[in-house]
Amino acid sequence: EIKSLLRHPDFVKELNAEALKPYMTFQYPAIGETFFKGVYKLPEGHYFTYRDGKMDIHRYYDEDFREGKQKLGELVNSIDQTVCDSVKAHQIADVEVGSFLSSGVDSSYVAAVARPQHTYSIGFGKGTYNESQQAGELAELLKLNNTAESLTDEEAFAAFPRIQWHLDEPDSNPSCVPLYFLSALAAKDVKVVLSGEGADELFAGYIDYGVHTKFKPIKVVTRWLTHLPAGARKAIARFCKGKTFPGAWHLYANLAPAEESFIGQARVFEESQSEQLLKPEYRKAPSVQSIVDKTYARVEGKGLSELKKKQYLDMHQWMPGDILLKADKMTMAHSLELRVPLLDKELMGVAEQVPTKYLITDENTKYAFRQAAGRHLPKEWYDREKLGFPVPIKKWLREEKFYKYVRSVFECDYVSQFFDQDALLKMIDDNYAGKTDDRRKIWTVYSFLTWYDVYFVHDGEKPDVIAIA
Repeated sequence: EIKSLLRHPDFVKELNAEALKPYMTFQYPAIGETFFKGVYKLPEGHYFTYRDGKMDIHRYYDEDFREGKQKLGELVNSIDQTVCDSVKAHQIADVEVGSFLSSGVDSSYVAAVARPQHTYSIGFGKGTYNESQQAGELAELLKLNNTAESLTDEEAFAAFPRIQWHLDEPDSNPSCVPLYFLSALAAKDVKVVLSGEGADELFAGYIDYGVHTKFKPIKVVTRWLTHLPAGARKAIARFCKGKTFPGAWHLYANLAPAEESFIGQARVFEESQSEQLLKPEYRKAPSVQSIVDKTYARVEGKGLSELKKKQYLDMHQWMPGDILLKADKMTMAHSLELRVPLLDKELMGVAEQVPTKYLITDENTKYAFRQAAGRHLPKEWYDREKLGFPVPIKKWLREEKFYKYVRSVFECDYVSQFFDQDALLKMIDDNYAGKTDDRRKIWTVYSFLTWYDVYFVHDGEKPDVIAIA
């Protein structure tokens, strides 16, 4: 953890000014040098040797995405067998291994195969933001012992500074909050849990991979157009870009080169919006395009489908920078070991050669994976649309006490060091009044400011739980 360096007498703590602008778009630390100047991450799939004052970094693993020729039945058999083998291997331990359980297909598939003694679910209040009810229903069907808890909004806000402290760097993915509490819940009983991270990247589960309509004829026409030569696809994509006719966005997302249309799962601020809000000294940073281009360059000329290029980018940006970072930090905040059987290299070996036509179909995302999960789950679970971890930030930022609290953070003196403070206050006021819906932007700035307050205003001391009046 970076925080362990801060106490070293020779460490000079300094904010990396180049990290903020990319973060505002990606919502997580997106460059190799962290938010602390001079502290770098070892890239995923790499090792280093340090000898005689010289450090050498080497890549030891990379995905080999390609276009396989398997038939659907054979592919589903292969996926299911490998998932079952992986889950079994990840259950080897000297202690009891529990499992997280949400309403989604990924953790449900893992839990259904593992059949652990204990599963754990969490949500906010009742209704839209609480998956624990559906998770409980599945646990009953599978005869699992599920422990569920409902969070209050006050509990979430109270713990937020401590969550950012555990993260080491700012991350505005709202799911950090329920994951922190879910980990605390599981840690009361077990020291190891299984989770479902990875399936969306390996088997194409995200709607941002190109599912932007529910109208089947548009899907059919788009799929037909993807078989056109690259020049024709690009021309149609250029025509559709920025248009508002039905299906325009769907057509553009599927026909444009991935390098031009896709930067990963989060796009909070457009770069131009960040530059308007940031003070000049924080505008000088690597561009969003330059960050993703480095990853895309590694698969250039390999003849991959645009969808597989998007998967590859997410494997090297979104997954290590956000998904696995928060999963590791939030579980270890409670001394809980998280295991991710869907990210086993054997399953990656199956996933990297799934034919593109079996990744996303007119029916759903990660189609082949869902068919495999269907051997263990009712259709209602394996066919359910992806929700993510629902967090009620829209509701929070339009509720007076939470709006006032976040606004009070935006009013702090140090905020003007980074942002046009008047523009920031107008953004939160307009959102509260219902004139705009800038919740993701507000939450991203709030997350950064909370993190900065913890590490720079209060010198990295573990924060107390706060009270919201």
